[in-house]
Amino acid sequence: MSDFGPVDPGHHADIEWLHRWRLHPEGDPQTTASSTLIPVRTIDGVAAVLKVAHVEEEERGAELLEQLDGHGAARVLQREGQAVLLERATGTGDLVRMVVDGDDDGATRVICAAARRVHLDPAELPTLTDSGVPLLVPLEQWFRELFAHADDLDPLHRQGADYADRLLSTQRDARVLHGDLHHGNVLDFGERGWLVIDPKGLVGEAAFDYCNLLCNPSHARALMPGRLERQFGIVVAETGVLPSRQRDWLVAWCALSSTWFAIADDPSHAESVTRLGVTAADLAL
Repeated sequence: MSDFGPVDPGHHADIEWLHRWRLHPEGDPQTTASSTLIPVRTIDGVAAVLKVAHVEEEERGAELLEQLDGHGAARVLQREGQAVLLERATGTGDLVRMVVDGDDDGATRVICAAARRVHLDPAELPTLTDSGVPLLVPLEQWFRELFAHADDLDPLHRQGADYADRLLSTQRDARVLHGDLHHGNVLDFGERGWLVIDPKGLVGEAAFDYCNLLCNPSHARALMPGRLERQFGIVVAETGVLPSRQRDWLVAWCALSSTWFAIADDPSHAESVTRLGVTAADLAL
């Protein structure tokens, strides 16, 4: 979370939180359509990140982090409305660099371990957010775009939708899910270890959460010969998920991800994740 770009002039109101919480900025803000992030230090000298949400999904994610109370996740130091102050990852580890340096297996194991820590029983958390909307989104809702477009795109999308329909109707042991687990959302927090950031806040079968990491840290890396097969084997070994069920979730996830890219008019990424889905469907178990 150290590469911060220029602030969008349209979000100067976000800077007001610096004054309200007496924060000292330690880098330029990064503004996207969904949020503004600013590396800061508190008046007590604590390294933190100020995040101001611009969409409801980000607000929900911040509330989930607060409910997790640092259990496997970045700790919330302060939260009010759209703004949340998070502890900053100051460790030297980096999972993308770990992959590039040749320890792809180790990075996968780290992500699997981080996921297990946040896969709580949803009964342990409130059902609704402060604003009265569900804290956790069911996977059935998450897959709605795939079901709507399954017959409009590549044959994989129809296959993935059929798999998703079957899997969703037979979900096992529903858990709190991160929803966007990949190498950039599990960070080194030093003595606190590897922790997740930026949860989407879903609820459903844990196997779903392990799919995204198999498509990362880039599609090019994930499509390297033999790479998907090897990392899939590590995920299954680390999690104990039935291989055939993990494979089917992966096919469904790739179809969903490809649909999102297609809707966003990103044909290159839509095609590459479709190729990953085809590869996943052919995995020898």
